[in-house]
Amino acid sequence: MAVDRPISDRYRTVLLIALGLLTAMLWLACMLFGSVDIPADRVAAIVLGQSSDVSEETWRTIILMSRLPSATTAMFAGMALALAGLQMQTTFNNPLAGPSILGVSTGASLGVAVVLLAASGAVMGYLGVATASIIGAFLGAGVILLLLLGFSRIVRSTAMLLIVGIIIGYLASSLISLLNFFATQEGVHSFVIWGMGSFGGMTLERLGIFAPLCLLGIIASFIYVKPLDAMLLGENYARNLGVNVSRTRNGLLLLSGALTAVVTAFCGPIGFIGLIVPHIARLILRTSSHIWILGGTALCGSAIMLLCQLISVMPRSSIIPINAITPIIGAPIIIYIIVNRNKIFYLR
Repeated sequence: MAVDRPISDRYRTVLLIALGLLTAMLWLACMLFGSVDIPADRVAAIVLGQSSDVSEETWRTIILMSRLPSATTAMFAGMALALAGLQMQTTFNNPLAGPSILGVSTGASLGVAVVLLAASGAVMGYLGVATASIIGAFLGAGVILLLLLGFSRIVRSTAMLLIVGIIIGYLASSLISLLNFFATQEGVHSFVIWGMGSFGGMTLERLGIFAPLCLLGIIASFIYVKPLDAMLLGENYARNLGVNVSRTRNGLLLLSGALTAVVTAFCGPIGFIGLIVPHIARLILRTSSHIWILGGTALCGSAIMLLCQLISVMPRSSIIPINAITPIIGAPIIIYIIVNRNKIFYLR
């Protein structure tokens, strides 16, 4: 396979349109398939608000309260994690960097662990498990982000900042292990279930918060097109082009961390998407220019996450955790990239 054969911008435009159509088809498939068989015409009528038959109340509940929020959440989560991964790989000039590498996901997990394993029953009873988990995840991720931004003022080297992030992640993981050790069996079970990742707990009310937050982060990502292209060539070259490297790095850290925190808070920690999707987009579009890669990464992320969501509901009796599916898709891609790294244009 000629992975470095150049293609025209017109062909890239066609590929982006095809990725958009594929994403739309997978979203529709998530709306059509599930544990309950619902005719396609009735699904369309319910989504468009043209169904008023009392006998279809159960179907309306399934479509509007389960499938629609889950499919839309998967679409936005895929975009957010994929773009966060792309920003990390460019910022640290590391093809194996991902959204979780700086410990933001682990920080969110620590926040949830504190809520589920150490918080009092009164707090849980007042807020509810789901709401308390979301608040805990945001607080945990926020603390890690503040620590990273603080260290970024002290540590000027991007490589050293990456190491600091990894160390912070290990410390957070250690605290999670301690909380698990002293927690009740019920608390540990709740935390493990949350850690598997799922879109099934999303409601229309939460989607009304989740989707705008993701959309803001996705739009903000496209503001960094030129700085990201300059960072590809190294920090010194970027400075010569007039890019404020320190400010750009901090902005990208904050943006990618915020995108990761939002997804982790609402859906749990989801691995591999931010790591593999930027590579898929580069291989499809045959370019490293971010004016193309940002859009391609967002669409590929949505398509792959929707595919994972579709696979997760295939068993009619239960729902497979998302984190049990993403490694099956991601591991072969990473192995392919490592084996063929000398043939892939952006790794040579």
